[in-house]
Formats: sequence, C-alpha cells, structure tokens
Amino acid sequence: MTQSNVAFLPFVKPEIDEETIQGVAEVLRSGWITTGPQNQAFEAALSAFCGGRPVRTFNSGTATLEIGLRIAGVGAGDEVITTPASWVATSNVIYEVGATPVFADIDPVTRNIDLDKLEAAITPRTKAIMPVYLAGMPVDMDRLYAIARQHGLRVIEDAAQAFGATWNGKRIGAFGDLVSFSFHPNKNLTSIEGGALVLNDDAEALLAQKYRLQGITRTGFDGMDCDVLGGKYNLTDVAARVGLGQLKHIERFTAQRRALARAYFAGFEGGAAVGLGVGLPVADFANSNWHMFQITLPIEKLTISRADFMAQLKERGIGSGVHYPAIHLFTLYRERGFKAGMFPHAERFGATTVTLPLFTQMTNDDVARVCRAVNEICAQYALG
Repeated sequence: MTQSNVAFLPFVKPEIDEETIQGVAEVLRSGWITTGPQNQAFEAALSAFCGGRPVRTFNSGTATLEIGLRIAGVGAGDEVITTPASWVATSNVIYEVGATPVFADIDPVTRNIDLDKLEAAITPRTKAIMPVYLAGMPVDMDRLYAIARQHGLRVIEDAAQAFGATWNGKRIGAFGDLVSFSFHPNKNLTSIEGGALVLNDDAEALLAQKYRLQGITRTGFDGMDCDVLGGKYNLTDVAARVGLGQLKHIERFTAQRRALARAYFAGFEGGAAVGLGVGLPVADFANSNWHMFQITLPIEKLTISRADFMAQLKERGIGSGVHYPAIHLFTLYRERGFKAGMFPHAERFGATTVTLPLFTQMTNDDVARVCRAVNEICAQYALG
C-alpha cells in the first residue's frame, strides 16, 4: 500500500530555529567566519554543560576521536579495544594513529560492547578502550571505568551519539576520561559538521589546540612555534554559531526524543511486528538520549529482505537507515585478517537492524504511522 499523498517522513531532520539562522547571518556579515569568538563562546558553553571540564571543538567527530587517541599516547604497537557495531570511523582512527583495533562482540540486548568480552580481550599491548554509546545508550559506566582502572588503561569514549545522555544522573562528558562528541546533522545537537573533545586538564586542552591547527603555538604578535605534528581540524565560527543555537534547546530536544521513543513502544505493543519477533531497543528513559530508534528484523521469519523491507517503508512515505553493518566485515578489515563468524552478535545486528524516523519535529501521529507501516509489512510478508 503506497501513500503518495502523504508527506515523506525522513528518518532524521535537524531542527534549527530562526534565531540561529539570523545569528549565522550576523557571523557572515561580521567578516570573521573561521575559528574565532563564536568558537570560543561555544567551547565555554560546552564546558559549562560538561561540569566545567575543558572542551575543545573540531571540524568532525572523527577528528576528536583521532586527537583523543593521540593525547592518550596511543601509537604504533598499541592495541585499542572497541566494538564492531559502530560507524567505521571508530576503528579507522585507531589505524590512523598506527595502533591496532581489537574488537569485542556486543551484548545483543543493549547492543553496546559486552564488557565481559572487553575485559577478556585485554592483553599487555592494550593501551586504551574505546566504548561506543550506540543510539545514545551509555554502557555501564561504573564497570567500564573499574576495568580501566584495574588494568591501567585510558578511555576514549565514542559518545558521538550521546550528547545529552546521562549515567545515574550525571551527564556524559561531565566525568570520566576523554569524551568525544559529534555534531553531524543527524546528531541530537548539530553544528552542521563538527565535534568536541572533553579533556581532563589545561595541559591536554593545550595539546588538543596544537593538534587541531598544525601543531602551532602563538605568543604575542609575532611569536610562533611548532612542536607537535598537527593537522587542520578547526571548527569555523559559522558552525559554532549553529552549535550555540542548538545548545539552548538540548534539554527540550532530549525530552521530546524520549517522549517519541515511548510512543514507539506503545505503538508496537501487541502488534504483528513484535509478535513475529522484531527486536526493540532497551526501554531506558533515564540515561539514553534516544538518538535513534532501531529495530531488528526476524529475517528467518519473513519472505522479504531488509532492503525490500526498507523499500516498502519508502513506498509508504517513510525513510529509514542502517546503523551499522559490522565493521570487521568491510573489505578493509577482511584484508587485515578479520572474518565472518568472529563476532556473531554484531554480525546479526548489522545484518538485521533498521533505523526508524526519530527527530524532534515528529508528532505522535508520525510515530503511529511508522508503527502501522512496520506492522503491515511484517504481517504481509510473514513466512507461512
């Protein structure tokens, strides 16, 4: 059943208010559009949000991960343990700094890295661990840091999807070691493109500044030196102004996402999808920021592939996504010795997950529409 007369519902859509749009125009008219006063204000606001910890902005969440690894001293010969259920940037940056990614399978319930398997993967070469908070759901932070302390490991939190999330009432970023956020357009807070790294002290903040702009330190009007090998990762003032405008609304954004997630659970309750075995995420409304709402398809019980399932959603005017294929099955990783069957939970999740629409401008009626469509497709294509 197609619904061509109904407006298309994308799986994500950023909400940017008119004040922010006008603010961007003012930045453009100011003549200072690259890193400057807006960036400084954004960093200060992010620092306040993260309990006063030092924060430095970058032009992407990928850059923040790489610089976090460098600040942690990770390099050639080191191993970093992470999850295969993430965007490929998570492990690519480990290779970028000369280290080796070591994967630990996921917990099929939380879909985050299994901390038992993480601890079992630690070797004398392990220098750091990089947990990913998939869809904005943190891992057990208490246990994570207990493992890190016991084994003397640095933690670079890939909190790309977790801005606004909490653990036991404390904001992600307000505690821990190095914390990386992404502000890509599909994130809960966007700066168009961008990211931020939460640091431990002023020395790390200074090193982050060096790494993001060719390793340069300036003193006075004409003093300049370069003592580390840096890159070009700075955030523009245009992007920072967008981020500042978004930050004003982050508490509302999070509350709305949690309400929409509740509506999804209510919409699926007792329906054909769940009855057939469609998997829902953990119903955490205290810690998760509900960056995404992901279901998993019981492919063995359907006469339709995931791609065709998503095509059926599109025919009904509903967008969807896949987040994420198991990293170790990509060609780059197979060429480095990874094989199918090594991390079965991540592989199954990567092969069956579908991300449904979830953004602040949605209504409960939109959610009900998506749930009806999923239930209809499951009922129509149920095996037998």
